[in-house]
Amino acid sequence: MSYYSTIYKTLFKRNSVFVGTVFFSAFVFQTSFDSAVTSWYENHNKGKLWKDVKFKLQNGGDDDEDEDDDE
Repeated sequence: MSYYSTIYKTLFKRNSVFVGTVFFSAFVFQTSFDSAVTSWYENHNKGKLWKDVKFKLQNGGDDDEDEDDDE
């Protein structure tokens, strides 16, 4: 019971501290959720994203342009 009382007195008793706690918690949640979803999305779509195929397309595109210049 003492644990809950300490949390209440520290974080929720005063409105200004409560609002700060809510904003800080929302910021931390948003940052961690965004990182987790981005990591999952990049892992799920590995090989299909622009950062994965950019090098292949740039090298392939340079070879085609050189052939057109020779003609």
